[in-house]
Amino acid sequence: MITCLLATFGLTTACGQANYENADVKGFAELMIDPNVVVLDVRTADEFKDGHLEGALNIDQAQSDFIEKAKAVLPTDKTIAVYCRSGRRSSSAAGRLATEGYKAVNLKGGILAWKEAKMPVTTDTYEVDVFKTKSGKTVKFHALVHASIRIEYDGQEIEIDPVTKLGNKTIDYSAMPKADYIFLTHEHGDHFDKEAIKLLSNEKTQLVMNKRCGERLRVGDDTSGMMYGGSCAVLYNDQSATLGDITVEAVPAYNYSEGHTQFHPKGRDNGYILTIDGLRIYIAGDTEDIPEIQNIKDIDIAFMPCNQPYTMTTEQLVKAAKTIKPKVLFPYHYGQTDVKGIPSQLKDSGIDVRIRHYE
Repeated sequence: MITCLLATFGLTTACGQANYENADVKGFAELMIDPNVVVLDVRTADEFKDGHLEGALNIDQAQSDFIEKAKAVLPTDKTIAVYCRSGRRSSSAAGRLATEGYKAVNLKGGILAWKEAKMPVTTDTYEVDVFKTKSGKTVKFHALVHASIRIEYDGQEIEIDPVTKLGNKTIDYSAMPKADYIFLTHEHGDHFDKEAIKLLSNEKTQLVMNKRCGERLRVGDDTSGMMYGGSCAVLYNDQSATLGDITVEAVPAYNYSEGHTQFHPKGRDNGYILTIDGLRIYIAGDTEDIPEIQNIKDIDIAFMPCNQPYTMTTEQLVKAAKTIKPKVLFPYHYGQTDVKGIPSQLKDSGIDVRIRHYE
């Protein structure tokens, strides 16, 4: 009876290794749209770049620290849908993950079977997380770098603090669609880049920013004079605006610790709360665990910074997360800060902590 039920969903118990399951292409595709499933590509980075399943994370199972990396980014309360080229490496990886307490499902035949079934692959190398709004529309978050986030929603493109280059990493915005909306938290070089804004802008682009960014783009306090066409709005802390079916609230973002207040003075910079078809997203910008965080409620997804001396310590982030209680937390803007311990510190909080490449 159990075997029959598994087969109904394209799942079978792994032969000789009953601690994980196998799925055919149809069953694997059904798993991928479940918010409680994380898709994991265990091939090499070069194979991943050549084409992979959308939204997949990439950890090479052949690396000696595979399990260590997996534990740092994979939540133990999610099903891990694993694939490789033909199913052999992913079968091994699924077994290893299951031994560590994960529920793992292996794609039979790997990406070769997936392609043979005419299923889609992508060459987008950025990590993608997919969520559903209250009415069932899809919102995709692309982890670009540091504080730069690309959001896709209902045919609209939203960019957060786009920068073309940070350290040795370059983002090719010329290869991306023009932005419908660009949100700028403040004018520091790892958040504000005129070249990126120019590449992403056309006459339909709407910018939302703090006053200092507006001044650097030759913009007044209202909605005219943008350097690259389109329109813009300067928001101060606690102001809000409606952009089509998206609402945005500007919230405080600043340092309060002694010796750090010069980095982000109170009242100058913005964090943002975006409400997209009922899905509430908090993008903290550069801030510490300020008292105003207590006023941030009903957050589905939070992006919160974690690197000193400029933003939060890991302890501050954990404290702030417990205060806000988002359903999903992405530590971001973390530079060289070690954030791998944050999931374990929040494991009993009910918060789904996801570590992505926001160095």
